[in-house]
Amino acid sequence: MTSAHDRTSSLWSTPRARWLTAICTVVVLAGIGYGIYWYSDARFVEYTDDAYVSGNVVQITPRVSGTVVAINANNTQFVKAGDTLVRLDRANAEVALQKAEANLASTVRRVRNMFATAAELRADVQVRRTALTQAQSDYARRANLARTGAVSGEDLQHALDAVHAAQAALAAAKQRLAANRAWVDNTTIANNPAVQSAAAAVHAAYLTYARTLLPAPVSGFVAKRNVQLGEHVSPGMALMSVVPLNQVWVNANFKESQLADMRIGQPVSLVSDLYGSDVVFHGRVIGFGAGTGSAFSLLPPQNATGNWIKIVQRVPVRIALEPRELAAHPLQVGLSMSAYVDVRHDLSPRLPEVASNGGDASTDVFRSVDAQAARTIRQIIAANDPGEAHAGLGPAGARADEARGGGKARDGQRLVSDRHPGNTATRLLGAGHWMY
Repeated sequence: MTSAHDRTSSLWSTPRARWLTAICTVVVLAGIGYGIYWYSDARFVEYTDDAYVSGNVVQITPRVSGTVVAINANNTQFVKAGDTLVRLDRANAEVALQKAEANLASTVRRVRNMFATAAELRADVQVRRTALTQAQSDYARRANLARTGAVSGEDLQHALDAVHAAQAALAAAKQRLAANRAWVDNTTIANNPAVQSAAAAVHAAYLTYARTLLPAPVSGFVAKRNVQLGEHVSPGMALMSVVPLNQVWVNANFKESQLADMRIGQPVSLVSDLYGSDVVFHGRVIGFGAGTGSAFSLLPPQNATGNWIKIVQRVPVRIALEPRELAAHPLQVGLSMSAYVDVRHDLSPRLPEVASNGGDASTDVFRSVDAQAARTIRQIIAANDPGEAHAGLGPAGARADEARGGGKARDGQRLVSDRHPGNTATRLLGAGHWMY
């Protein structure tokens, strides 16, 4: 008779028993391995596939009204910062600029005349003072003679009238000098209020003229072009957009239950649907949204009305990408991403008050316009008052101005010289810029 031990041994020796044993062993080992992995790594990673690429969408809007006469960019094209995208008709702006320049030239000459008149009036006061002194001497001499009867009373009265007339003439000359000095005292021609007012008008007209050209504030790809040739545009109208794809970031929407251990500065691994798991992007958490997505939606939920159903909320987390990886594998705005945030070993505050360094976004495209306008004003003043040539610049500044431009055009650009009164500027109309 077969013992129970023998029957048990025979059961474990069958192929089926061996397979079950192997499977159970693999499952147990896998469970142990996953437990070790979860305890050492996975429990410190928060994951979401509700993440999308975001970026700056820079709108191109006119600051002056006008008719569109040229469009130099279209959707999907790459443009560099400073490239002219749209050009407006500048006829009215140019006429206004010429008028302002002529008014500045006329004002400079008028103030020059005031300074010249001041010297003339000072001389006239001196002449009147001398005449008064002479009249007083004549009257005193006649008064002495009148006591002896050598001079009649009528002659003495005439001498006294001459003194009074000389006094009145001197007073009138002083008043004329004071009225003139009210315009020119403590000023030069360049900083005289009348000249500065006319110069400000030239500056404003120059800005209006320059703003008929709409440059790209940043380098990027053109999108959402809405403008057409011949269209009359107004300030603030969106004509097109420029998207700098080298400055994109990722907005990952994590559940509120995932945010307890998440902090600014924690490393993030990201995978895009575009490149797949073969390309892993690396970044860092740089900020959290001030509220959930629903709180800032167009129609926020009203949880205090009607039947309420609890819904897990999500908060946008901003993630910066490594620039080198982004340059090697460009991303477009709106692409889907999967984000893995390593939340271990961070005891910093969850929402620290991190101040901006002020350099997040800036452009130098519009900075040169003011300098060019100021140079035009100096040239007009110098052209209409030789004594003020290069005022405020000094010889070195004047030579620097000549070295920077000197009225010479770059290759392939058409020079048109406007020699209307007071204008010494030479415009580069072909390139849409001014050079002096």
